[in-house]
Amino acid sequence: MSAVTDTLLPRPQGRLRALWRRLAEPTLVRRSVASVMVAFVLVWAVLLGYNYYKYKQAITYDPGMLKYGDAVLESLAGMADPAHAAAALAATDHWTNVRRRQIGLLPGVLLHGLHDRASGQPVYAASGLQGMDLPPPPAAGPDSNLVEASVQGWPYRIYTGRNERWVLRILEPKRADADYLHYNGRYLVPYLLLAAPFVLLPVWLSVRNGLRPLQQLAQRIAQRGSDELQPVGFNARHRELQPLEQSLDSLLAQLRAKVERERAFVQDAAHEIRTPLAVITAQAHVMARSPSAHERTQAQAHLEDAIARTSHLAQQLLDLAALDEAQRPAPRELDVAQWLRAALAQAAPQAMARHIELSLDAPDSLPARLDLPALESIAHNLIDNALRYAHEGGNVALTLAQQGGQLHLAVQDDGPGIAASEHQRIFERFYRGLGHAANGSGLGLAIVRQAALRMGGQVRVGEGLGGKGVGFFVRVPLPGAAGT
Repeated sequence: MSAVTDTLLPRPQGRLRALWRRLAEPTLVRRSVASVMVAFVLVWAVLLGYNYYKYKQAITYDPGMLKYGDAVLESLAGMADPAHAAAALAATDHWTNVRRRQIGLLPGVLLHGLHDRASGQPVYAASGLQGMDLPPPPAAGPDSNLVEASVQGWPYRIYTGRNERWVLRILEPKRADADYLHYNGRYLVPYLLLAAPFVLLPVWLSVRNGLRPLQQLAQRIAQRGSDELQPVGFNARHRELQPLEQSLDSLLAQLRAKVERERAFVQDAAHEIRTPLAVITAQAHVMARSPSAHERTQAQAHLEDAIARTSHLAQQLLDLAALDEAQRPAPRELDVAQWLRAALAQAAPQAMARHIELSLDAPDSLPARLDLPALESIAHNLIDNALRYAHEGGNVALTLAQQGGQLHLAVQDDGPGIAASEHQRIFERFYRGLGHAANGSGLGLAIVRQAALRMGGQVRVGEGLGGKGVGFFVRVPLPGAAGT
């Protein structure tokens, strides 16, 4: 029963945790309000600093203390009776310090003392002055002055004023900077708290209203389907939202183009694979059913050719998929000239089978730090492409050089060449030029272009050898080389 009850009844702790998570969740409105609160603190600090600066200026000259002492001295000028003067100064001492306590001018009180100028006898001394060893008043000088002195280890400002009858001395404890800042800081806080609601409420309303178009844009995006890649169509009127909408539309356009490209790629790949698979099926049927040994031998040759073509197509699809990945392998240190010689050695049997002469013009050594898989894709596909389409007994020449901080690789032949009208299309996937009998998947040059782009370079088509055939010229930057 208790387990059922615990399950059915709401749990306050769970609701409190959910409420706390909601309150702790960062929001732009809360961020804006917090920014205003920080601004209030800064205003408070600036005002406090300004008042402190004015206070320091005031105590440097201190007209307030001088004016107060002169006013008290003037009030005593008409009193010749020491008893009357003492009573008046005692009353002034009492009410002045009461008022100071009321307005919070602490610590310490003003200490008043009065002497007969002629005899030098004390007439009145505040209770705090009794027993103090005061410095003697200045012997000469103006009627009143203000000095700072230490009395029994405490800093004081001492006013001394004279008239024909009396010598008045007033001691004021010198306030520490911390006391001043504490007092004035508390004095400014009520004013800021009073102003806060009148500032925070409009800010909260304005921020919430200002963020409404952004919330509407978020709702528009949330309502879209997972496969909907058309432009958002929000038509933002506010200048701050227009770059966001444009960026979203641009991202959606890139995704849409990528999806369409991948869809076309899959369709073309399926079409290209279907042909050799059909050949494999047909030739396998001939090998299984034909009574003639000659026919079975021919079928086996066709079958092996179709299998090789399918394997080559599958490898090219894998190479192209690897080049399309965003993550790139770390560059490797290698001697490009020696590596290219090894690649030509691997292609030599294919060239010898068609009596094609392979040549290489390259320095003895060309060390570089490169993306080796991308370089392999470029070299192998260009060499294979040249050997496939060159005439029997023709020539294929490779040139390797470093110029201006870039690696230059050229592969040229003297074969039938490619019509100028097709130069823009030969780098498309699954595109095969017209008028060629050689088998191919139409992916080799697409792989070359993609590999060159991944290395930060480019490939272009140009003239072949002796004004015949075709040439492919690849240029990629060499990291750390001069001129890059």
